[in-house]
Amino acid sequence: MRANRIHVLPIALATAILFTSAGAIANSYRPKAQPAKIADSPLTVTPARDWNKLSVAVGKNTETWTLDGEELNDVTFFAGIEPGKPLIREVSKKRKPLPKFTKETLLVEVPELVEGTYRAGKDIATFNVTGAKPDKFLGREGIRFTFEYIDNDALPRRGEGRAALANGLLYMAVFAAPKLNYYDRTIGDFHTLSDSAQLNQTT
Repeated sequence: MRANRIHVLPIALATAILFTSAGAIANSYRPKAQPAKIADSPLTVTPARDWNKLSVAVGKNTETWTLDGEELNDVTFFAGIEPGKPLIREVSKKRKPLPKFTKETLLVEVPELVEGTYRAGKDIATFNVTGAKPDKFLGREGIRFTFEYIDNDALPRRGEGRAALANGLLYMAVFAAPKLNYYDRTIGDFHTLSDSAQLNQTT
């Protein structure tokens, strides 16, 4: 069955209008069993079910996929974040600076980097990392972490991230969904999708 393409909420559409030329909006269909290159990088995933890629990226080297609409569940891929760069696009470096990934950033510090990005970039006041442990990702030593936060609509959300370093770059997949219903319903789909991730290069 195709991923639902009609439930992307108005707030997401309004954001897309602001960041695409002539107000054009075109979410892309990502069919199951078809390898998909992420953000023109060596990172690829092969979805086990149909997904949609949102037309608006939150930053360079990123893509966001959803099953039911980004307000209901989303996976954001960070495909090779360079040292000295934030995870997402900065709105104002002076007024709202974002934390940066650096050459010295350790895998155990990645959850803190994500927390700082959510707090500053999304104006999230309540954010808690609930767990972190070593875990294989992209065939490398990586980290898996979980978190909870309350968004600007006072909706409790849960999330999970998986990250690894390759050639000095940060690769990561982060899933988030409302705590009630949608998280439990689709966290398995995130696990399957992120398990399929690989780097198509010799490293």
